[in-house]
Order: sequence, then C-alpha cells, then structure tokens
Amino acid sequence: MTAAGTLGTARELLREFPVVDGHNDLPWALREQVRYDLDARDIATDQSAHLHTDLARLRAGGVGAQYWSVYVRSDLPDAVPATLEQIDCVRQLIARYPAELRAALTAADMEAARAQGRIASLMGAEGGHSIANSLATLRALYALGVRYMTLTHNDNVDWADSATDEPGVGGLSAFGRAVVREMNREGMLVDLSHVAATTMRDALDASEAPVIFSHSSSRAVCDHPRNIPDDVLERLPSNGGMAMVTFVPKFVLQAAVDWTAAADENMREHGFHHLATTPEAMKVHRAFEERTPRPVATVATVADHLDHMREVAGVDHLGIGGDYDGTAFTPDGLNDVSGYPNLIAELLDRGWSRTDLAKLTWQNAVRVLGAAEDVARDLQATRGPSNATLSELDR
Repeated sequence: MTAAGTLGTARELLREFPVVDGHNDLPWALREQVRYDLDARDIATDQSAHLHTDLARLRAGGVGAQYWSVYVRSDLPDAVPATLEQIDCVRQLIARYPAELRAALTAADMEAARAQGRIASLMGAEGGHSIANSLATLRALYALGVRYMTLTHNDNVDWADSATDEPGVGGLSAFGRAVVREMNREGMLVDLSHVAATTMRDALDASEAPVIFSHSSSRAVCDHPRNIPDDVLERLPSNGGMAMVTFVPKFVLQAAVDWTAAADENMREHGFHHLATTPEAMKVHRAFEERTPRPVATVATVADHLDHMREVAGVDHLGIGGDYDGTAFTPDGLNDVSGYPNLIAELLDRGWSRTDLAKLTWQNAVRVLGAAEDVARDLQATRGPSNATLSELDR
C-alpha cells in the first residue's frame, strides 16, 4: 500500500474508532497565555500560531475523546483554587462549543458522544498537590467531574514519590494508600504518570481498580525516569489498566534526554520555569535551539515505544496520551493534535491490525473507565467515605 493509501486507511479507521487522548494541557496554556480569555484564544478558529490544539485540528486528528488536564504547578501556594479555575476553564470550553464538545463523566457518556459525532470531554487532575492532603477535597474534585488524578507531578507530595524528585516516603505512604483506596471507591482512575517506579509498584499493590498512565512511554526504549519499567508494564494485564504512550521528545528519544537537561538549565538561568511555554519563554527556548540543535523525534520513535509496550503488556493495555500544549517540542509528524493519523498509518505499516488499533485508539480507554465505575459501585455498597488524615496515618 502506498503511503497515501495507508494514511487514508488510518483516517477511515479513526472515523469509526477515534482517539481517546489521555492528556492535553490546553487549560493551562489558556491560563498562561491569556488568563482564560477564550475570546483571545478562540479554538473555533485557527490557533496554530499559539497552541497545539483547536477544534479543526482535533477533527483532522480523529480525536473522539479528550482528557483535558486540569494541571496546576506544584509550587503554587494555592493549588486547590487554581485547580478549580482549571476545571472552570474546561466547563467554559464545553459550554462555548456545544456542537463540538460534550461533557463526559462515564464510559457510557463517551460512547454517546461518539454516536453524536462530538468530542467527549473528560478531566484529569495532574498531581496530588491538587487535593492538599484532603480526601474530602479529592471527593469534591470527583463531584466536579475529575475522572483521574496523577498521584504526583514533578515534585513529591507528602504521601507519594515523584519520578523526578529525590525519594521521600519510598513510594506510597500509608496515607498514599488511603488516597488510592478512596479514588477506587469514588471511581476516579489512579494515574501513575510522573510517579517514581516505587510509587507505581505500591499503587498497583494497593489499587482495587485498573490504573492508567495518562502520558508515559517505555523506559526500556528510552531510559528516562518518567517512563514505565518493563516489570510494571508486565503487571497491567492482571490489574486491567493501561499505559497511554506520550509524544514528548525528551521522554521518547534517548538523545533528547541530555539535550533537554541543558535546555532546562538554560531556562532557569533566564528566570523561567523549565516548563514555561509563554511567548517570552519560547523565545529563550528557540535561541537555545539555534545555538544547540535539538535531536528530533519522529512518528517512528513513538511507534517503537508502542511496539515494545505491546510486546510486554499486550495490546489490550495500551492507549495514547500526547501531552499537547504541555510541551515545548513535538515529534516530526506529530506536530499538533492533527497528527494522530500519521501514527496510526505508521503502525499499519508495521503490521498492527485494525482490531489492535481500535483497542489502542478507543476501546481500551472506554473499557478501563467503565471498569473503574464497576469497582466503585461495588465498593460503595460495602464501605463509606474515608475521613483519614495524613497526620493520623503517617505519624
């Protein structure tokens, strides 16, 4: 089949089984760029000069469901109200574009949105700092529509270790295990992207429901602590969870790891947070790149991760989480949210079947959320909400 033919087949498949993307940071980009002024970043119009995401490119990419990240930085002094602002931003987007977006709280909602030709819009909180060590706050986020929480971001929380911080509690503390159990009881997916490998293993031990990695790739293919070791991938079949491969070059291309460390230091030297994507920060990034050309990831780089992850975990436990609008750089061919057909075409060329690809793009993610709902229903019949506290459990 010609390249054009394979791409056409990929687009046809995505019309039936669209992409469920596990992580998009558009709400944070809107906060950083225009302080939530949705007129200034109207995603019904072309936003390619400012964002990876707009409605036309979501359609071109074959996206049928999106977990919008309601991320806030872990060093913010008021993480909970900032998270509420992020949730409000997603709600405003859904209300502003009702013909294109539909709020989704359940697996059934996702299927209903697909039947209507709308993009199911879910939310995921990125980092346990967003609950301020409070199980009641966790339940409040669930009530507001948050359907996964990443246990940490780049820094440890009091009860869980991050992949990119020094070990604190050695994985999950007793309160951390209580957080996982309460998430199971609510039906909120436990997201293990960003956490230390020790935390991954502890969470798999503690969780009564399937877990996810909303945007993580294979550590065997690219040795970065943000990625998933094979022994953890091997546990996904018995847990029922899934790993959603990310596109971020510094997590998927080994040559990009060292370059990124230097680029991050350059950002700090210029007074910017290393994750900043404001226009001023991007000027600093671009100047550094002109002096030191960055290694370039491609569609094939990401496909290499998926090939390995399929071999270790099985195709029933894979998905996609691009991390668009949360990264300064993207792979060639996956430049923005319109690029998913290029990845599907690459996998078709590698022999992935239509059945495999339908699981990767749509079916696995819907199944996992539905399974978490089933577990929550059973748990709520046998135990009430926990009022445990950090000081009580982690003495």
